[in-house]
Amino acid sequence: MDDALGPRISSALAALFPPGVVVAETRGPGVVAELLPEEAADLGPRAVAKRAQEFAAGRACARRALREFRITGFPVRVGANREPLWPAGTVGSITHTEGLCAAVVGEASRFQGLGLDVEQAGRVSASLQSRICVPTELAWLARLPTAEASVAATLVFAVKEAFYKVQYPLARQWLYFQDAAVELPEWPATSGAWVLRPKRPFVIESYTAFPLAGRYRIEAGFVLAGVAIEQPAADSARA
Repeated sequence: MDDALGPRISSALAALFPPGVVVAETRGPGVVAELLPEEAADLGPRAVAKRAQEFAAGRACARRALREFRITGFPVRVGANREPLWPAGTVGSITHTEGLCAAVVGEASRFQGLGLDVEQAGRVSASLQSRICVPTELAWLARLPTAEASVAATLVFAVKEAFYKVQYPLARQWLYFQDAAVELPEWPATSGAWVLRPKRPFVIESYTAFPLAGRYRIEAGFVLAGVAIEQPAADSARA
């Protein structure tokens, strides 16, 4: 796929992570015909057009990012629980919503995992907030103007989604929205840090310290959240 029409490398989205990652993004629909055969088999013949285009866009972004690590022609397959399966020596994450798709990739020698999520700003309405937020988050949202609260709630949702994407490949633990609490100490800044605290024991706590911190960005009607779990310093030194 021509980069002028398809995915491009995004330094702005890479800034959600520590140095060393590559993020590719696209704002257009994916081209299903450009899926590699194995990827097309994972999608299946009965996928509706919107789902197929999102899937194709995600795989195109993933393959574009992998090219920066000199990996070409690798089919990003789907795991047993719908997680993307990355080439040996790499970790990553794929995300998509209407109008924006992105993939982040890094070397496994530097990162244990990467999580990225994008959502349309304001998609989490007041009626959905109680399903996503714990009491402390709900109390904070209640103090915000309605429109601002909807964007903030969407960001809380995106942070929890990004966290799930980084923890599941390592811990293989099913988690729910009420299992973690998010704090946004720099809100209402359009970019800044977030902090996530567990509300129950997490298997991932054996891989990294908590509270876990990451970064967010709000731009052009989207909210994005990113998180990296780096390799322990001793392991990185040996890599």
